[in-house]
Amino acid sequence: MLHIPILRNGKTYESMDKVTIVDHASGDPVAQVSMANSGLIVRDVDRMDDRCLERFSMSELLGMCRKAADIYLNEKLPVGDTKQSFDDYIAILSATTGMPVKHCRTNAQKIHRVLSEIEVVLRGLTRGFDLSILDKGYGEHQGGTLSYFREGRIFGAVLPSNSPGVHGLWVPAIALKAPVAIKPGREEPWSPLRIIQSFIAAGIPEEAFGFYPTDHGGAAELLRVTDRSMLFGDANTTKRWANDPRVELHGPGYSKVVFGEDMVDDWENYIDVIATSVAANGGRSCINASGVWAPRHGREIAQALADRLGKVEAFPASDDRAEVAAFANTAFAARMSEVIDAELRAEGAEDLTEAVRGAPRLVKQGRCHYLLPTVIHCCNDEHSLANREFLFPYVSVVECPQERIISAIGSTLVCTALTNDTAFRQKLMAAENIDRLNFGAIPTIQLAWDQPHEGNLFEHLYRQRAFQVEHAA
Repeated sequence: MLHIPILRNGKTYESMDKVTIVDHASGDPVAQVSMANSGLIVRDVDRMDDRCLERFSMSELLGMCRKAADIYLNEKLPVGDTKQSFDDYIAILSATTGMPVKHCRTNAQKIHRVLSEIEVVLRGLTRGFDLSILDKGYGEHQGGTLSYFREGRIFGAVLPSNSPGVHGLWVPAIALKAPVAIKPGREEPWSPLRIIQSFIAAGIPEEAFGFYPTDHGGAAELLRVTDRSMLFGDANTTKRWANDPRVELHGPGYSKVVFGEDMVDDWENYIDVIATSVAANGGRSCINASGVWAPRHGREIAQALADRLGKVEAFPASDDRAEVAAFANTAFAARMSEVIDAELRAEGAEDLTEAVRGAPRLVKQGRCHYLLPTVIHCCNDEHSLANREFLFPYVSVVECPQERIISAIGSTLVCTALTNDTAFRQKLMAAENIDRLNFGAIPTIQLAWDQPHEGNLFEHLYRQRAFQVEHAA
């Protein structure tokens, strides 16, 4: 059986305390994972060399990121005492998470793209200044002097198991000269470990990396002792850190597609965009749409979506037809379905997908439990299901007057706005509750890597300072 070690300053360490992760379909053990306790994490982070990447120029680091991209996709890389090919990585990633193999490959391509196009990513994060400024600490920009210093000396990340693509969000920290301490998701240690080993093989010093599988207490300590960090989790997990500016939160997205009065009568032209926004990547991303808001035609929009998404079936993860993921935690799937059914008992909302497929949303196939796409029509925004998010393709279609939509949708990570109304667009641009905004038929899941996603990692790690230098006469 594979052993996944702790990495302490990049060196493998086997703990006495281990957990076993299993194949979601068969229940067979796949790997034993060494667990780090809180004390070990605190000691290691305190001893990490926060300057170990500063001896490299930005040009050198960008080159190593591009080299790591090729290694990540093509080379055999260490996992404990063995080496793992890319295809083996994809297979075992699918086995422990329940994600369809094809979705695992798509997410791996996203990670590869971040590594290979790191200059584009950093250009978006830094708004295009000459990156060599970060080597010297200051430099000329647009006729003036610009200076930054790194506040985030060690960067921590508490990562999820739901979608491998999220690992592209912490990768730029290495290019920005910040060593990292990583807590992987329980069922998904594979992607962060492979990324770290790709970096090391590309020439990044191993002491720039800590890899700490751990429990909730260990994760909390990692967030406490690192200078800057990011945390992925549900609302209950992230709320504890809501007032800590050192921690960049990645919780539920509540992403939405919004119709304006001027375009809602043409709703049929946008069903493809909405369906993609809801169901891509198995509905497991915070950028998947969980709501469609429209001044009218709500029932028609919901029925058209139900007709489309209600045809999705449950297939094994290895099947090319697989669109939804199996839940490694089968009880979790049942609880989500029960919550939806309980809230549907209140008047004003209806599940339109069950009638289309003629079967419940919860599908049990041996050990594999699936939740099939669910489209809820809400007559108004007061129903409890009008603004919910679940870890599968779930969407509520809500009727709401245009003048109330912006305030009613609440916190929204991505909003695709289908309107050409200048006044409405201006209000959307000014909305503080919308993080990313798309005008036009752009799926919510379509990201532009040259723009920050849910926070700006560069601004999280660096602070601009006032700076003057006397020039020789």
